[in-house]
Amino acid sequence: MTYTYNGLGLSLGNLARVSNAETRSISAENFTGEKGKGGMATEGEGAVAARELGVGWKLSPCITVPGNSTVTLADIDGPGAIQQIWTTVHPKYWRALILRMYWDNETTPSVEVPLGDFFCMGWCERAEVRSLPVAVNPAGGFNCYWEMPFRQHAKITLENLIPDDIRGYFYQINYTLTEVEEDRAYFHAQFRRQNPLPYKEVYTILDGVQGQGHFVGVYMAWGVNNNLWWGEGEIKFYMDGDGEYPTICGTGTEDYFGGAWGFEKSEDQYGEFTSPFSGMPQVIRPSGIAKANTRFGLYRWHIMDPIRFKQDLRATIQALGWRLTLEGKPRYLALQDDIASTAFWYQVEPHAAFPTLPNFEYLEVI
Repeated sequence: MTYTYNGLGLSLGNLARVSNAETRSISAENFTGEKGKGGMATEGEGAVAARELGVGWKLSPCITVPGNSTVTLADIDGPGAIQQIWTTVHPKYWRALILRMYWDNETTPSVEVPLGDFFCMGWCERAEVRSLPVAVNPAGGFNCYWEMPFRQHAKITLENLIPDDIRGYFYQINYTLTEVEEDRAYFHAQFRRQNPLPYKEVYTILDGVQGQGHFVGVYMAWGVNNNLWWGEGEIKFYMDGDGEYPTICGTGTEDYFGGAWGFEKSEDQYGEFTSPFSGMPQVIRPSGIAKANTRFGLYRWHIMDPIRFKQDLRATIQALGWRLTLEGKPRYLALQDDIASTAFWYQVEPHAAFPTLPNFEYLEVI
């Protein structure tokens, strides 16, 4: 029987609907996702442990990513959509591995982000995230549920920026083969970092976006280099020809990320939180010589309130804190913090090429 529903845009409201979509999955136990080809490995990371049990008993649960090289995780002919990704590896490699995604045989990636930052873990330390599109579970299980449609082809690669081999990389990419409607745009994600942010400059989350689409969220790894409160800065979205002033202007950093009054849970203490659409799941506090600064992980998903643009989009945020009060008058301070961001959006292709990703020495978390 032929059904009209294509199996995309899943929610509790349409989960009961039957479709002609086909489910497939790629992992180290089935590198191609081919039907009936899972668990057939005769060699792999688990071969020694499985030597008494044989084929089908977890011979190839993970891969090694060789030093200074790129491996292909998925190479899929469409049409279809990636619906869920799970992965894990040791935290010390979360900035050393670069995740890239290419749609419909494009030559420049639509996604180019360090692995940890893509999953809201930019500081190479574990924390739990319980949001709708991204979940991080004990102990370092990365999950994403962004729908990623493609019409002709999908390719996902992973680059190792360091000379050492990275062993024990586990992954599962779950996708569907189905027709994709004309109005479904392509998933994009872009990473940036400035360390330190130059004095009196605003931090750019995203710019140079050309075409039609909608911004769906941002994760930020924010390292504070000053004392006192750091989150007075406003986020601004410039769209469709905006000049000096934006169409959307926030009122404070903690306001944008869904908190209030400095994220204070008790007197002079931050309160971590994680919710479906916003959160500050990670606060790394100073602990003497080894950890001298406070670091934050924050996310805000525009799933129920996407920021739509028809021609172009630019997003910035101020790093703004406080100076000492003089003559009874408060004084703002433009901060010079360590800020990294991953912007997420959907748009009609083609997309503008991304800025060149910095080398590992600049990306590295110290």
